[in-house]
Amino acid sequence: MPVTILYGDRSSPVASATAEGNNLWLSLADLRTATGWELKPQGACLNDVCVPIPAAREAEFVRANGQQFNLTALAQSQGQPIVHDDTHGVWFFGEAAGARGQALASLQAPDFTLPDLDGRAHSLSQYRGKKVLLVSWASW
Repeated sequence: MPVTILYGDRSSPVASATAEGNNLWLSLADLRTATGWELKPQGACLNDVCVPIPAAREAEFVRANGQQFNLTALAQSQGQPIVHDDTHGVWFFGEAAGARGQALASLQAPDFTLPDLDGRAHSLSQYRGKKVLLVSWASW
């Protein structure tokens, strides 16, 4: 069954993914396309950061003669939250706890853009370095 992978800011439909329980196996090409991760001799690499795959646990991460990769094993090793809906074939991989903790410790609000009452778009980044009061409201 095809799945949709939500990873970072990417939403990728992957026809050849294999979901087995809590494991999601991808071809190496799909891994690169859906997440940016690549399998290299150093381990699983995203840009210049590589996560070594322990030899004793290699079967958890790689199979089919190195042609399929278990994305959930990598995400779990990095402390990323994982949620999947088998009925709809959707897998979500959240930001690693360490990265999220760094973002919170920086005290920098993430950038966002919203319209004002006249429809003009305003981004938080336009006001960096200035004091800003953010007010939110919800009807529920």
